[in-house]
Amino acid sequence: MTNRKRPQVYITRKLPDAVETRMRELFDAELNVDDKPRTREELIAAIKSADVLVPTVTDRIDAALIAEAGPQLKLIASFSNGTDHIDIDAAAKKGITVTNTPNVLTEDTADMTMALILAVPRRLVQGARVLMDKPGEWEGWSPTWMLGRRIWGKRIGIIGMGRIGTAVARRAKAFGLSIHYHNRKRVSPATEDELEATYWDSLDQMLARVDIVSVNCPSTPATFHLLSARRLALLQPTSYVVNTARGDIIDEDALVQALRAGKIAGAGLDVFENEPAVNPKLVKLANEGKVVLLPHTGSATIEGRIDMGDKVIINIRTYFDGHRPPNRVLPSRN
Repeated sequence: MTNRKRPQVYITRKLPDAVETRMRELFDAELNVDDKPRTREELIAAIKSADVLVPTVTDRIDAALIAEAGPQLKLIASFSNGTDHIDIDAAAKKGITVTNTPNVLTEDTADMTMALILAVPRRLVQGARVLMDKPGEWEGWSPTWMLGRRIWGKRIGIIGMGRIGTAVARRAKAFGLSIHYHNRKRVSPATEDELEATYWDSLDQMLARVDIVSVNCPSTPATFHLLSARRLALLQPTSYVVNTARGDIIDEDALVQALRAGKIAGAGLDVFENEPAVNPKLVKLANEGKVVLLPHTGSATIEGRIDMGDKVIINIRTYFDGHRPPNRVLPSRN
């Protein structure tokens, strides 16, 4: 690359300093030092001149935006695992390659999922708030105060047994949970044996039998509102729902109604249907101790973000060295 013009790279958000420094060393990179989300107009202006766009999950790279791209835009190197924010087909039709950063956030997201699985039934946030919001009012230990529910010996139903779902299952098994899962296809017999996992081809049947539901599937048209009002009604009143995948997989209004009516015991959410907006009804339920809400921090570790940046850099360098990027995302087949 030193003998050629350095590609012009437009980065939509603030990335870790180590990543940005390397970007500037290798490319003609325009950074977003203030980390203010780029406007639609700014994105359009960028793709008319840049060779590479580096968006994140908060940027909507739809067909209309891609249509505005200049002929020099050859690569959309997304700083993300998921690519539901990018119209892959529209990019392919315009001759633009799309890449992502897979397999670096698995353990971090699984850790956060397990944290929510513990936090909701054991009322961890409620307990912490007693000490923080009303210092000095705690009267000490009591045998019947702040009782939660044990997770050891319970059944967890994992929706989406990919890398993250499998990592969640390994953690859950270590905490004494019985593993159940629903997936498009069964995992390998070796993985099933390792996890002592029960496969359900019917999501409805699994939901009716588990104590904790963990949502770990990707956001696709097929998974939109996968946990609908009808499916939430299948859950037991003592069950909990945890979502660290994508907000639109759960019908949020239906979830609020189920929680309010006591149809389910609680929920832990790291993602939201209309992110960054959070349903005020969910906030109210959180204040009442029925929900734990986190601001999409499932993958927020320093190590994970740097690993993501390294993959973006590798994808860009590989492409402009004339090779196929290792993390190319292929368009759908009609």
